[in-house]
Amino acid sequence: MAEYHLTTPLSEDDVRNLHSGDQVYLSGVIYTARDAAHKRLVDMINNGQELPFPMEGAVIYYVGPAPAPPGKPIGSAGPTTSYRMDAYSPTLIAHGQRGMIGKGARGDEVVEAMKKYGAVYFAATGGAAALIAKSIKKAEVIAFPELMSEAIRRLEVEDFPVIVAQDSHGENMFETGVRKYKKS
Repeated sequence: MAEYHLTTPLSEDDVRNLHSGDQVYLSGVIYTARDAAHKRLVDMINNGQELPFPMEGAVIYYVGPAPAPPGKPIGSAGPTTSYRMDAYSPTLIAHGQRGMIGKGARGDEVVEAMKKYGAVYFAATGGAAALIAKSIKKAEVIAFPELMSEAIRRLEVEDFPVIVAQDSHGENMFETGVRKYKKS
């Protein structure tokens, strides 16, 4: 396992250097979206419409955060199960998305798109929603406000903790466990 501090947007080189089990701390901007928002994004792509954020190098966090308490940018923000986005993720990856954050394994079509285009799937720790929220410095709804907690948000994050669960080489932490060696 290795440790990386990366700033978004992610490049293909950033992603190709990561391996299953690596610890990553993300800083910069990430976006939130769940299945309803993913469907709308793919529909927008299919209809030739401009997306509400730049997809190239984007990292999307699968979360429906709790309302923000007074003085905080966001409430608890734990990951949701990722397979619900599997029908949409290959299209977004083909259009430049480099990272996804959630929990649980991904389907074969998503993994093939990750390998082909250079994308990575990060796992965030379920049950640590309040702790994760501490890495989120700013949050604003940028699209689909009618989806309420599932609206797309632009998050500014600092040292957002994730683990590479499935990498662009086909390594899968859910199948092989965490790698036991350090990279040179």
